[in-house]
Amino acid sequence: MKSFLSYYKEEVVPALKTELGIVNAHAVPRVVKIVLNVGTSQGLKDQKYFEVIESTLKRVAGQTPIKRLAKKSISNFKIRKGMTVGMMVTLRGKRMYHFLDKFIHVSIPRVRDFRGLSPKAIDKKGNLTIGFKEHLIFPEIKSDEVERIHGIEVTIVTTAKNKEEGLSLFKKLGFPFIKS
Repeated sequence: MKSFLSYYKEEVVPALKTELGIVNAHAVPRVVKIVLNVGTSQGLKDQKYFEVIESTLKRVAGQTPIKRLAKKSISNFKIRKGMTVGMMVTLRGKRMYHFLDKFIHVSIPRVRDFRGLSPKAIDKKGNLTIGFKEHLIFPEIKSDEVERIHGIEVTIVTTAKNKEEGLSLFKKLGFPFIKS
């Protein structure tokens, strides 16, 4: 089986060059990084929740997550400056392409009642952000071992100049979008 990086270079790049009218192969939009993000709002009450999120992100991404700290205190949310409010992992290189392949072909089809991604999830710079209510869609997570279900957000950052370039890149990579 071909690696996802070689699939991108051999099939996606030539197709995007003809579709977008780009001459230079280095000017074709590409994926730069993937960021996995989990908010820890429930962890303010229960410290074990942080351990659950950390182990989930370690399994899914294959690397240790970074704790994101609050920059200022917000009394209505009972948040103090310096408290952990989220965890994130940034994937680049081989891990990014491996995760992208697994995400497109295994994880997205496991979403309950999935009918396709909305093109509105792509921002004006061509980046795709998808939020999931359950982290159980990833094959590394075994549902019988799960103590708590939490959400996870996946952001795929590209070099696309606008929304149309980003949409065509994601379609060529194999993301299932809703027909509009």
